[in-house]
Amino acid sequence: MNILYVGDIMGELGIRTVAELLPELRRTHTIDLVIAQSENVTDGKGITPADFQRLRECGVDFCSGGNWSLKRPEIIPQLEDPNAPIIRPANYPAGTPGLGYKYAHTPQGDVLVISLVGQIVGRDADKDIDNPLKSIDKILASQVDVPRVACIVNFHGDFSSEKVVIGHYLDGRVTAVVGDHWHVPTADARVLPGGTAHMTDVGMCGALDASLGVSYDSVIPRWRDGLQTRNELATTGKCQFNALLVTAGDSGLATAVEHLRLTR
Repeated sequence: MNILYVGDIMGELGIRTVAELLPELRRTHTIDLVIAQSENVTDGKGITPADFQRLRECGVDFCSGGNWSLKRPEIIPQLEDPNAPIIRPANYPAGTPGLGYKYAHTPQGDVLVISLVGQIVGRDADKDIDNPLKSIDKILASQVDVPRVACIVNFHGDFSSEKVVIGHYLDGRVTAVVGDHWHVPTADARVLPGGTAHMTDVGMCGALDASLGVSYDSVIPRWRDGLQTRNELATTGKCQFNALLVTAGDSGLATAVEHLRLTR
């Protein structure tokens, strides 16, 4: 089974890049399931139902979550619907709207998809979240008797050490642990000794000649002059597409992994 995890789709350029490249990638790599990080889709913050539908129409089967998942209240009904293929981080406190894990349905069988957020994520560092390692233990224990052919865990965090630790913590227990949030891919995609595919950060989809998808003009004054500037997404120029291709065997563990990086 071939599963493609697409990195953070950043704004309109990200949507267009995915729409242009994904259909051919699905064909050439015989991809059975596409999961995409959707927390930056609509103007860089959250995702609207309309943009969620656009991603579905261009070949995204399931959307994972991050710290901006709840930015747009209009997406909450889909986040709470167990049959809608979109989730927010599972380790938000009890009572948070939405679900943090759901099953993606494929002809090969069901795939459990789980999103987690790191304990330190930028300006959200002071927000209450549950421990991600303890949270994932509870989820896996609760789903142990549910048939599935694979399990993909998305870890959305800032610290490389935390992303590496959870990969090894889950090695042999899930198919893949894919890190994102940095928007810059790391050079460490591999299958860990126990059979879990891991990459510290898969990267992003959207503007290449920009600061993580944000225009240089809006960022440079912040770093040079100490000004409080508003992020403005880049809207033109060369684009990048980053994703992790995971091959799962009959055991539900990974047999191969490859980072895909394309520009257009």
